[in-house]
Amino acid sequence: MADVVQFKLERMLNELDDLERRGLFSRQEIAEIVKQRRKFEYRLKRPSPEAGFRVLHRLRKATRRPPPPSARTRSDEKVYGFHAAAWEFDSNLNVAAARALMQNGLRACPASEDLWVEYLRMELTYLNKLKARKVALGEDEVTLAIDHKSADEKQWRNENKELFMALNESGDDDKKPSLQDGESEGKLDVFRQQSLNILNTIYSTAIEALPTAFSLRTRFLEILEATELAHSEDMRKKILTDMKSGFSKEPLYWDWLARFEVADLKRANPEKLGKAVQVYDEGLKFVPSAMMVELYVKFLMDAVSDDNRNGEDAVHFDSDGHAIDVVSHLQTVFEKAVGMGCITEDLACQHVSFLLHLGKLSDAKMLIEKLCSGKFPDAVQLWTLRLSLEMRRIEDKSLSPSKGDLQYIFDLLRNIVMKVSVSEAENLWIMGLKYFANQRRHFDKLVETSILVLAKYGGSDSGFSLSSTILNFILQRDGVESARKMYKRFLALPHPGLAIFRNCIELESNLASTGDKTGLANARKLYESALATYDQDASLWQDYHSMEVKMGSSETAAAVHWRAMKALKNSSALLPNTN
Repeated sequence: MADVVQFKLERMLNELDDLERRGLFSRQEIAEIVKQRRKFEYRLKRPSPEAGFRVLHRLRKATRRPPPPSARTRSDEKVYGFHAAAWEFDSNLNVAAARALMQNGLRACPASEDLWVEYLRMELTYLNKLKARKVALGEDEVTLAIDHKSADEKQWRNENKELFMALNESGDDDKKPSLQDGESEGKLDVFRQQSLNILNTIYSTAIEALPTAFSLRTRFLEILEATELAHSEDMRKKILTDMKSGFSKEPLYWDWLARFEVADLKRANPEKLGKAVQVYDEGLKFVPSAMMVELYVKFLMDAVSDDNRNGEDAVHFDSDGHAIDVVSHLQTVFEKAVGMGCITEDLACQHVSFLLHLGKLSDAKMLIEKLCSGKFPDAVQLWTLRLSLEMRRIEDKSLSPSKGDLQYIFDLLRNIVMKVSVSEAENLWIMGLKYFANQRRHFDKLVETSILVLAKYGGSDSGFSLSSTILNFILQRDGVESARKMYKRFLALPHPGLAIFRNCIELESNLASTGDKTGLANARKLYESALATYDQDASLWQDYHSMEVKMGSSETAAAVHWRAMKALKNSSALLPNTN
């Protein structure tokens, strides 16, 4: 309250000086005016019971009727304390109350990163406003450029104990009078030193409360970078050293540090890129892992992306005075990953795609053959890439593939789909069926392969259904009778899956609706076969009943409904019989 009153009185200075200069009031009369104004301002700012009730009412509405104190959790007191502190600081201009509320919140929730940072912003905002006010009042250099253990700072430390922060904002810059550079710099040094001391103290306290919070340290460092503090480089080194000591085994630390060195990839010069590369290389020594390589590769890929090239044909970085091409260094990183044993399926695919992007088709082909026959014999993603590469190579060679080319692709495809489950190889099956759709001999051989795979792994009850996919291909190419023969083969397997039943039922129901004489009878047979295994599937009973209502008779619909009610353990999901 005192700060607010003093601030309002200080805003009268120019007007009062003008009144005295014109001789309208004497100095003694002006002193009395100031005395009375101070008295009235205190009366206005003194909280009344009614005002307190209105404030409480607004806060309760803003927080949607918070529970009574007995029912609140510690996190609730975080939340409510923060809202109240924000109101005290921004609206009521009561810094002491806001500070007390924030400190209570930190005692209740010391593990809240956001609360630490917001408290820091509040204290630094207040310090910055105090700085602007003192400069505006034109206090002499001796008053401002005092030792850092001045009365002001001792009072501040006493109020905050070990919890206070500060942030350099520019909101009041327009209130600063024009001062000589040397004079202004001398008067502001004390605030820069105070800010550094505050940040140092808060940093130490915060990491004690959150020793494993990596993001808290990065946020403190961001605040430091955005603030004009005395001897800030020492504080920067301290935070970075602490981060390396605590997180050097974390790949994300090295990735953050490298990108922190660059700051902005779009404006990064070769020297900054070189520093980032050094960070990643050091990170690989500390953490020789696949994740570390992936982050390294991602950074280099970002560096050479079209968005960050700035129109340059190539991007370089400095290494011991030599300009190294980022693209060639990417190849080195991939090779290093292989040598370290840190290669993963995803990295392998990235490596192959990278070579293809460079137009090195033969190198990509050799690499992927080596990977598929060596470290990744069952890697579906890599095999999918290999097949697409081989298909494209054959298409580029000739519009009509030779028998040898078709057999080569078929052998590659069969080799992988026989090793993995149908759900894993979904993309491979679809790719193969499309590729051989007009090659009857190889398509039929692929169908026979699918019979073997489905007999081994079973069909699907939901999601991708290989048998349904093949059935649709045959229906479009060879017609209804061929499709019926095919689905009978699938349904004869040990576990055909509900998906193929539903697909066949839909086929026969559609045929029945267009006048096919056998469609309805076939659909009924399919429903009966499906219910022999899935008699607790209420939706299957419901669909059967709906079909009889539309295409059968009231007697057949009622019979299905009665059977469903009898069979289902939970018949509440079944709609009542409408017949």
